[in-house]
Amino acid sequence: MSERSPAPGGLALVESLVNTLDVEAGADALDTPQGRARFGLTEDDVPGARELRESLRAVLLAHAGHPPHRAVTPLGELLAAAPLVVTVDAADGTAALAPADGRPLLSRVAAAVAEALVAGTWTRLKACEAADCLWAYYDRSPAGRGRWCSMRVCGARAKMRRYRAAAKEG
Repeated sequence: MSERSPAPGGLALVESLVNTLDVEAGADALDTPQGRARFGLTEDDVPGARELRESLRAVLLAHAGHPPHRAVTPLGELLAAAPLVVTVDAADGTAALAPADGRPLLSRVAAAVAEALVAGTWTRLKACEAADCLWAYYDRSPAGRGRWCSMRVCGARAKMRRYRAAAKEG
């Protein structure tokens, strides 16, 4: 959908997970063995991954100033079940967050959110406002006010709809 480059750091994982569902085409990459393998998921893990994906999408819509697309489990509730530990490399002293239990995707997402909070980039990850898209994208605009995953596609469609509505009224 988007011609934008991937989100930085751990946010690329979040962006990639949200974008496993192509809303317009109705295709879900988590339905395929290759799609599940990208996230280390089994078929039994898919319902939880979908719940996480849609909770993330709701937050990304909020980052862009839009209401959620549907009722979802609050992301904070899901991430509360993702214990993390701080690891420190003995050789160089670098620290990182790592999963503390057997829920690796949830913990990896929690670590990515924590990393983005520290970096100040969390609210730059957004979801396209187009109801037939909802694609996740990283907003690199100077003011951080991006609304669509692509100005050439979703932005142009929205502007054309507004133009046609105004022409119809006038």
